[in-house]
Amino acid sequence: MSGSKKKKVTKAERLKLLQEEEERRLKEEEEARLKYEKEEMKRLEIQRIEKEKWHQLEAKDLERRNEELEELYLLERCFPEAEKLKHETKLLSQWKHYIQCDGSPDPSVAQEMNTFISLWKEKTNETFEEVIEKSKVVLNLIEKLKFILLETPPCDLQDKNIIQYQESILQLQDLLHLKFGVATEILLRQASTLADLDSGNMEKVIKDENVTLYVWANLKKNPRHRSVRFSETQIGFEIPRILATSDIAIRLLHTHYDHVSALHPVSTPSKEHTSAVTELVKDDVKNVEKAISKEVEEESKQQERGSHLIQEEEIKVEEEQGDIEVKMSSAEEESEAIKCEREMKVLSETVSAAQLLLVENSSEKPDFFEDNVVDLCQFTTLGGVYHLDILELPPQCKPVKGWMIVEILKEGLQKYTYPPETTEEFETENAFPPIEVTLEVHENVIFFEDPVVVRWDAEGKHWRTDGISNVSYKPKERLVTFSLDTFGPVTLIQDAHINMPYQSWELRPLDVNKVLLTVTTVFTEIQIQIKENLCMLSSIKLKDKKHISILEGTWMTPIPFIIALKEAGLNIFPTRHSHFYVIINNKVPLVEVKAYRQMALLSSAFAFGWSKWNLLCNSTKVVFKVREHLTEECTENPNWALLMFSGDRAQRLKIKEESEAFSEALKEETEFHSTLYHMVKDFSSEEAMEKVRSSNCQFVNSVCHMLLSTRLLSYS
Repeated sequence: MSGSKKKKVTKAERLKLLQEEEERRLKEEEEARLKYEKEEMKRLEIQRIEKEKWHQLEAKDLERRNEELEELYLLERCFPEAEKLKHETKLLSQWKHYIQCDGSPDPSVAQEMNTFISLWKEKTNETFEEVIEKSKVVLNLIEKLKFILLETPPCDLQDKNIIQYQESILQLQDLLHLKFGVATEILLRQASTLADLDSGNMEKVIKDENVTLYVWANLKKNPRHRSVRFSETQIGFEIPRILATSDIAIRLLHTHYDHVSALHPVSTPSKEHTSAVTELVKDDVKNVEKAISKEVEEESKQQERGSHLIQEEEIKVEEEQGDIEVKMSSAEEESEAIKCEREMKVLSETVSAAQLLLVENSSEKPDFFEDNVVDLCQFTTLGGVYHLDILELPPQCKPVKGWMIVEILKEGLQKYTYPPETTEEFETENAFPPIEVTLEVHENVIFFEDPVVVRWDAEGKHWRTDGISNVSYKPKERLVTFSLDTFGPVTLIQDAHINMPYQSWELRPLDVNKVLLTVTTVFTEIQIQIKENLCMLSSIKLKDKKHISILEGTWMTPIPFIIALKEAGLNIFPTRHSHFYVIINNKVPLVEVKAYRQMALLSSAFAFGWSKWNLLCNSTKVVFKVREHLTEECTENPNWALLMFSGDRAQRLKIKEESEAFSEALKEETEFHSTLYHMVKDFSSEEAMEKVRSSNCQFVNSVCHMLLSTRLLSYS
């Protein structure tokens, strides 16, 4: 029984067990401490080695920085060279225009423009067809003036020139619209002779590439004829009884351009940092020129004195004169070379300032807009303007004894006020309901969402969304129907930033001095080809379906090309205010400009692509993919390198696009470089680098302009 009892643990044994437990705990703690210390020492040693290696790489980068930047400067001479070529082309174009003597004015010369406008004002009794023909010249002049304002480097634009060009544009726009009004009056005077046999009313449609006119004259005043539809179209109006019984005409003048919205202000640079450098360089040029010419003068005087002293020795004189000529010519050549170099520096500064202006964000949001007023920084008008007018029918032509007699009203064509200002004489309140209008959307314009209909407020000088109701859109038929309280100019608008931010992008070489830029957005994929100083829309995909555009296959210089894409609804070109309307990955402007310039330099032999890591690095750095691309063959799994660039340092990252977390760690066995050019040179073939060095300057400039205009690194 006693054996079955548990053995009692004595106090001594318990103390011994506790002591052993304590010793074991202390031993484990000591082992853990030693292990931690060992690991910490190892970590610190690795950290020290890494830091030392990093400092060595930084020192190496610093050591060769000047050499690399000098080489980059020589490569980047292509930008001022391209600008010089552009200027020479402009001068040649002006000369060709001068010797052509075709009667059209030079839009940059105010006197010629004033003469052209005055002469056209004096012309009377022009038919609608004649005005349409003349409008082609006028629209071409307006386009040229707009291009002068956009293409001239901002540093070269003087305020007086900007005012002159904008005044000429406004005068031409107003005069053209006035001429269309007079031509409409001449047409309506003949309404009775042009009446339709079935309805008894006049209907006329005149179509042209820039303008389409729809006119309906109510000659019969039939109260049951309330539906106006222009033949072979679905365009028309549902009019109230009061109009169906009135002496009126309805005009729809669809101008495929917008001469109603205010002109966009011309961006000018904050010249503090650029003008100071430019002036310094200019002064430097003058000083060098003066010093050289003085030196040449003194040298020639001394040589003349020497030649007078030894006139007897004819052979010696001839030799000395020969030496003088050589010295003078070499001095002149030297002065010319220095002058040329200074000019290139000035031009380089001008180009850099203009490029920086393209990526600068405005610090102030556009003025506050009241309800129903359209902010044209956020929205864009598309497909032109529909000028809707109810007109009082002018007196009709009457045949008398072989003559056509017509009463011409002194006040000209008058608008019919609807609804009338005084409505007391009319019985019901519903006598003036809104007029239902059906319009056709311009065939060359893409709307990614249903268009918004807006009307022009002549008093406030802005577009408004009120006064329009019951809007419906049929995308297949491209017809928009709505009810309008009062007639006036109407247009369709779309969010200007509907394709921003971009989902991804890629820039890859196609051929010698030819690349393909692909920008993928939520709604579309746009492909643009660039060669020499030209751009072309290669293709558009809408929800995996190819879309045919009139712009496809048409080569244009960058600025007209960008305007054409915007007018077609394909806006991938942010403005200085766009950051207020789009959530962007904003980068430091100078870093962006340097990145685009160097990407353009390398674009003839290297492909660049979007990286998700660009979102995670800070605003002073950009990250993108790059790979050598010498053949057109597309590989399924291209071997991309990830580069990070801060404007003055480029490095290859250890992470890949598929990695789980972002890290700025350097890829093994790679170094820092001051430029992207020298960074890619480390892992590229000589063939690729040779291709880069022999790139056409206009091509590089065009690629750079497109990158600056799309701002892929900030808007993706």
